[in-house]
Amino acid sequence: MTTIRQRRVGKGTEAAEDQPSEETNVKPDGKILPDPPGGKLWNILSVTVGGFVAISLGLLTSVYVATLHENDLWFSNIKEVEREISFRTECGLYYSYYKQMIQAASIQQGLHGLVYDNKTESVRTINILERMNVYQEVFLSILYRILPIQQYLEPVYFYIYTLFGLQAVYVIALYVTSWLLSGTWLSGLLAACWYITNRVDTTRVEFTIPLRENWALPFFAVQIAAITYLLRTHLQPAQERLTLMAVFIATFLFSLTWQFNQFMMLIQALALFILDCLDMLPTAKVTWLYIIQISGLLLVCVLQFFNSMILGSLLISFNVSVLIARTIQKNLKKGGLLNRLGKLILHVLLVLCLTLLINKFIKKILNLESDEHIFKFLKAKFGFGATRDFDANLYLCEEAFGLLPLNTFSRLSSTLLFYIYGFVLFLLTVAAVIVAFRNLSGSNQVHFQEKKEEYTVTLKPDAAYSLAHTVLFGCLALSTMRMKYLWTSHMCVFASFGLCSSEVWKLILKCLHLYTSQRTQVIKYSIPIITLLYISFKFWPGIMDELSELREFYDPDTVELMNWIKSNTPNTAVFAGSMQLLAGVKLCTGRTLTNHPHYEDKNLRERTKQIYQIYAKRSPGEVYGILRSFGTDYVILEDSICYERRHSRGCRLRDLLDVANGHIMDGLGENEPDLKPSLYPRFCEEIKKNLPSYTMHFTRVFQNKTFHVYKLAKHK
Repeated sequence: MTTIRQRRVGKGTEAAEDQPSEETNVKPDGKILPDPPGGKLWNILSVTVGGFVAISLGLLTSVYVATLHENDLWFSNIKEVEREISFRTECGLYYSYYKQMIQAASIQQGLHGLVYDNKTESVRTINILERMNVYQEVFLSILYRILPIQQYLEPVYFYIYTLFGLQAVYVIALYVTSWLLSGTWLSGLLAACWYITNRVDTTRVEFTIPLRENWALPFFAVQIAAITYLLRTHLQPAQERLTLMAVFIATFLFSLTWQFNQFMMLIQALALFILDCLDMLPTAKVTWLYIIQISGLLLVCVLQFFNSMILGSLLISFNVSVLIARTIQKNLKKGGLLNRLGKLILHVLLVLCLTLLINKFIKKILNLESDEHIFKFLKAKFGFGATRDFDANLYLCEEAFGLLPLNTFSRLSSTLLFYIYGFVLFLLTVAAVIVAFRNLSGSNQVHFQEKKEEYTVTLKPDAAYSLAHTVLFGCLALSTMRMKYLWTSHMCVFASFGLCSSEVWKLILKCLHLYTSQRTQVIKYSIPIITLLYISFKFWPGIMDELSELREFYDPDTVELMNWIKSNTPNTAVFAGSMQLLAGVKLCTGRTLTNHPHYEDKNLRERTKQIYQIYAKRSPGEVYGILRSFGTDYVILEDSICYERRHSRGCRLRDLLDVANGHIMDGLGENEPDLKPSLYPRFCEEIKKNLPSYTMHFTRVFQNKTFHVYKLAKHK
């Protein structure tokens, strides 16, 4: 928190980590006095009411998103195949493993089927538990099997209600974090209301239920709340141990449920590293957090059968490097400003070099290439050279991986969230710069004087961490739209904390020469209440209209396709097509796939690029040979991809394939000079003409307005 504190003596210093804060009654010997009986009763009442409000808001949020999901799809009334189709792309793939575990003859057989899976990737046996983060599906399926609820609750409802229930955990964690930062549960109430009214930008759980982030982000929010409490001063040893345990459990669950956990925690580790270097966090607690991150990730690595992508993560290399560098540079935090800056620059360079060396060494030893597509994407995204790499361009052309759209800020501003967030961010950033300068210079005083009174600016560790967290994740969200949900939820916490913080208002009022204790308390409560009233008045009617709007799932072409596959193809048939559609094929029909949307495997990426030659300019013989090499029996062609108009020229899937194959793209526009015309027409267009060169390899067996299914000939 930011404060301007009146000095009682000429050489006062900022409260240190091991000293009682000035808000606490303290004896001359440093012991904390107990609260008076009336104050203790009031605290109990406040915590009780605040806790009740937190739980109520969490449950209401769960009911709210569940109702939106039901109203949007009429989920309770549609057929089972339609319910499964509603789990689009990778969501359907993840849910299929839950369904597989439910339908298995026993739990042991279900687990065996996941560990030795030969239906997700044809002609390959893979370990699903090693490759993907699906332990949550395994746990839920086992829970459903052992609980006496089968007669009352369908498996799909048990699954989606669990996800909606996690939204309650998410909102409660945000509420508690804001409460801890500001000291009043009114701040938590405001944070929760902002989260709900900005739902479009804070969550997408109601239409992407099984997505990994919907499992992981509630645990990440719990971890942040626990870290916020850990960074408070004067914790008793037992409190600190319990909090560290809570941080570890939340970190472990977050890591277990999302494959991108390592990148999110790397940003968190960078925030801790920066603040530790600037003496804004207690080093001992930061060290524990580094160790917790490493141990949590390594435990997940063990559960995922020593997944090499985890072992080769930048997070482990970075955290180990920081601990080694700190051991080498023991006097890092001593000396004057220039001395400290020199040591700090050397420290940063040492950590950076060690991180790269350790990471390179691990990847070399493990022959790790699973995450190379991410670094290719980042390299191309930030302008370090153009690329023709198919995988990198596939990400670059997706809107979700582009820059955050400007209309996001207009939506966030309509609830006043962005305006207040910007105001609080500016104040605390200024305070952080002042505190950092003082810490680095070794000066006890950086103050400004007013009418014979001196004030010092301070930033408490929990507020400092919240500031660094929101800045770094804000940068991530601005660069990659899909990651905005990590930022916008914390934006609600950060803005509400600033609006309800006594220290922030004290700083503002003292700068304006208007400070009195009574005035600070009045503003601290009145402005948040006015904001809540404004939000309620403006958005309550819209929420009610939204809840009353009824729609229905409608995708007859996909339903027809899935029903045809189940009725007209053998259970052992192998299907090729787009990875998004094939995830639905696996879920709805249980047929074997050639490729799928879980992209964190080099062999799968190469396989997908080969399968996608069905949309490139290749000869029928070449395409047939590729498909048969993966054991394909049927190939599904989609008009929406073959004649795609959603993306502009250069970003259509067929354009990406043409460029990767060295061919000129279709349509008007420029081409790179070394691209050549293809000798063959586009396969997905030409096959529909039933020419002999195509019919000798492919026979059309199903067709509707969207899909064309061809059976491959079995040549000797």
